[in-house]
Amino acid sequence: MIIHRLIAHHLRHGDDDAFYRLQAEDTVRWLKQMGIDLSIHRQALDLGCGHGILGQALQKEGCQVQFSDQRNTLCPSLSEAPFIPIDLDRDSLDALGTHDLVICSNVLEHLSDPDRFLNHCVSLLRPKGYLYLSWTNWLSFWGGHDFSPFHYLGPRLGHRVFDRLIGRKRIHTPFETLYPTYIGDTLNKINRLEGIHVIAAIPRYYPELRPLMSVPILREFLAWNCAILVQRGSA
Repeated sequence: MIIHRLIAHHLRHGDDDAFYRLQAEDTVRWLKQMGIDLSIHRQALDLGCGHGILGQALQKEGCQVQFSDQRNTLCPSLSEAPFIPIDLDRDSLDALGTHDLVICSNVLEHLSDPDRFLNHCVSLLRPKGYLYLSWTNWLSFWGGHDFSPFHYLGPRLGHRVFDRLIGRKRIHTPFETLYPTYIGDTLNKINRLEGIHVIAAIPRYYPELRPLMSVPILREFLAWNCAILVQRGSA
C-alpha cells in the first residue's frame, strides 16, 4: 500500500519525477508478485509514457522497452531510447508492433474515445502477452484531477465552480483533456473482447483491498485508481 506515501509526497513536492518513481517501482513490484518474469528481457511497450519513468523501471528489470506518446517528453537519460509518436484517439496502432508486455498507465481517462483503444489493444499483444492498464476512474476522489473534488458536481459544472471559488490555474477540462471513465463499464468491455482474459483488477495504490473491486458502485468511489492486468491467449 503506497497511497499514504503518494499523498504525503504530493503535498510536499507535487507530482515530480520522484512521485512517479514511487508509482513505477510499486507497479513493477506488483507485476512480479503476479508471476510476470521481467528478467528474461521481455519486449515491453510503455504506451502514453510521458517522461518514461515507468518504462525506465522496466528497463532496470531487464526489459527491452519501446516508448510511445503523442509527443516526446522523455527524460534526458532516455534521449536515445526508441520512441514512436502516436495519437491514440486517431492513429492506427499498427506502427507500435506487438509486445510481451504493454503498460498503459494513467492514459485511458485522457482519451476522447477510450473504446477505440480498448477494442484494438489485443493487436498490441503477442500470444500470452500481458496488458497492464491503469487509470483514475471518474467517481474516485481524484477523478477530476487538479479540480478534485469539485468533479462530484458533474463534468459540466464542477470545473466551473472550481474556477470561480478557487481561481487557481487548472490543467484539465472535462471533454477536452479529461473524460469520465468507470470501472464497471471498462471491465465489461474488456471481458467482451475475444482472445484475452482478465487476470486481476485492483485498486492500484492499495492492492491489499482487491475484494473491493468485486463490489459494484462502491468500487467506483473507493478505488482511487484502478489497475487491470489482462493476458492474451496462446493463439
